[in-house]
Amino acid sequence: MIRRLTVSVVLLASLAACGGDNSSGQPPNGSPGDPGGLPVASFTARDGTAFGVQVVATGLQIPWSLAFAPDGRLFITERPGRVRIFASGQLQAAPALQLSDVFTSGESGVLGLALHPDFATNHLVYLTYTANGADGPIARLVRFREAGNQLVEPVVLLDDVPAANIHNGSRVKFGPDRLLYVTFGDVAEPSNAQDVASLNGKILRLNDDGTSAAGNRFASPVFSFGHRNPQGLAWHPTTRDLWETEHGNVGNDEINVIESGGNYGWPVIEGDETRPDMRAPIEFFAPSVAPSGADFYTGPGISGFRNQLFVATLKATALVRVVIDGSTSRHVAYTERLLEGIYGRLRDVVMGPDGYLYISTSNRDGRTTPVAEDDRLIRIVPVR
Repeated sequence: MIRRLTVSVVLLASLAACGGDNSSGQPPNGSPGDPGGLPVASFTARDGTAFGVQVVATGLQIPWSLAFAPDGRLFITERPGRVRIFASGQLQAAPALQLSDVFTSGESGVLGLALHPDFATNHLVYLTYTANGADGPIARLVRFREAGNQLVEPVVLLDDVPAANIHNGSRVKFGPDRLLYVTFGDVAEPSNAQDVASLNGKILRLNDDGTSAAGNRFASPVFSFGHRNPQGLAWHPTTRDLWETEHGNVGNDEINVIESGGNYGWPVIEGDETRPDMRAPIEFFAPSVAPSGADFYTGPGISGFRNQLFVATLKATALVRVVIDGSTSRHVAYTERLLEGIYGRLRDVVMGPDGYLYISTSNRDGRTTPVAEDDRLIRIVPVR
């Protein structure tokens, strides 16, 4: 049932932020804006592809999800309960949203965020967060309307989904089919993943009003099942295949290509195990890298990265590059770790409208020792 939600919006003290030029000329229209010069650290991938990294914002508080508006503004969730906006090279001091009923223990809090495909005209924003329910933590999907850099008019689309302090998911993205995809983890109850009556351990596919999309196998929001803790969703720019990343048990972190109604095995199989009625991953990692957000590079500036998948990882403290054979193939040629150990734990990665790849750190989440500038927003840019 759709219902209204009361939230509070408060002002926060200004956080440190900075912006700068890209190193290879003016960005195209739709850039979030670069008013001043920024240093570029240069790197080379194993195949000789050169790229640069810039730190574009600092002082974030456990950012979880990044989503760009068509006008170049970047919306950022902060796990303690906020949504921030980065625009014109600056992190805005006032949050777009401050939630008052957030459960923030462990891995919980404000998590996934997506903007409607027609955001330019309807200004709709979709958010998942962990709330304090009457009998414990619950996950909630809420739709807001953006007005004047504030998120207003909340409407709850999904409520009372079981949550916990671990394994909550929860990525939110619109697909090329204009449907809304939402991931929920198994909340440390592995049997949830195989129970198709449960929304936990699943990828959901919804209409933009929160109702179940037509064609879902179980006539419910469930699109695929058998997932442990899925945190990354990305559509291949050529094939439109949905690629997903999820945390394994002890190692066995997975990259899957998702098919409607597919069973991805957890907790029955994982890693290189197989069963005829279950889908095996196209790539897995043992030991663990703890994969989170993922996106394909589609920018014009780094041809060696074109149509390859990039995965933000927490435990590996690296941006994992997934090199795919051919533009229509599901075969992974190899993976490599970029930026390993340099910026710490990485949570999300998205393509920006300026053709750059944006990445957020997660060094204030209690799993490592942050530096003064954490958490940071960095971006991958071309180098001359």
